[in-house]
Amino acid sequence: MNLRDYIRDIPDFPEKGIIFRDITPLLKNPEAFKFAIDELSKKLDNLDFDLIIAPEARGFIFSGALSYKLNKGFIPVRKPGKLPYKVISESYSLEYGTAELQMHIDAIEKGQKVIIFDDVLATGGTAKAMKKLIEKAGGEVVAMVFLIELTYLNPRKFLEGENIISLIEL
Repeated sequence: MNLRDYIRDIPDFPEKGIIFRDITPLLKNPEAFKFAIDELSKKLDNLDFDLIIAPEARGFIFSGALSYKLNKGFIPVRKPGKLPYKVISESYSLEYGTAELQMHIDAIEKGQKVIIFDDVLATGGTAKAMKKLIEKAGGEVVAMVFLIELTYLNPRKFLEGENIISLIEL
């Protein structure tokens, strides 16, 4: 199955000059969604890890399914003001601005091994911010995993030295 067939390109969203990679056609197709989860699971099957961490909102969809399938814990990372308990925060740069991520202060125990998941790897800013949150909590990043990698933005240079796994490269 060619998952690229289920990704819609939306020009000039969220601002002019950006091409948004819309995964909702993939999500609404049960065969494509199942295939994506199964293929991602295969890529993670031989890795030793305890938890999957992902940012809202699309990262939650895949990470929840992956956590269930692989019998691993899931840690949500959210925008400021969305988590009810004490948090740690990390600011970062996006393709089109800046943002901040937060995680509960007790989400990761010292020494736990963590997979970072996000639907799209663009510049690498979100992934690096999540790595910093994991390390602040005492965890160890095992791999950074993505449904889609935008290779033309050269994110691997920004994330040099990381174990990066992508299902689709554009």
